[in-house]
Amino acid sequence: QVQLVESGGGLVQAGGSLRLSCAASGRTFSNYVMGWFRRAPGKEREFVGATRWNDRSTSYADSVKGRFTMSRDNAANTVYLQMNNLKPEDTAVYYCAAANIGFLTSRSSVYNYWGQGTQVTVSS
Repeated sequence: QVQLVESGGGLVQAGGSLRLSCAASGRTFSNYVMGWFRRAPGKEREFVGATRWNDRSTSYADSVKGRFTMSRDNAANTVYLQMNNLKPEDTAVYYCAAANIGFLTSRSSVYNYWGQGTQVTVSS
């Protein structure tokens, strides 16, 4: 049973930083792609970024490029999303997701497993 548990959300002022964590368990993730998505109030879920476990390739949404960075700790089976220079429009519930595929993708329908989400609120 794959389980993804996010943590690290909270309230921060514009310009501040947060680091989200996604602890993954239940299987070996070496062939998986890990993604971050977010859903703002009244909006559809949108792609934030993705990374592959077996190399350091990453992909980001244009809206977060240069501000957000994904990384991982293989020993801890944890993926991180470092968010800098946060803006009020980054306010959303952030979700971690996993897909047993060999390529990076922004398509949420491809991801098989999802965490419960963590709230990020950026005040102006």
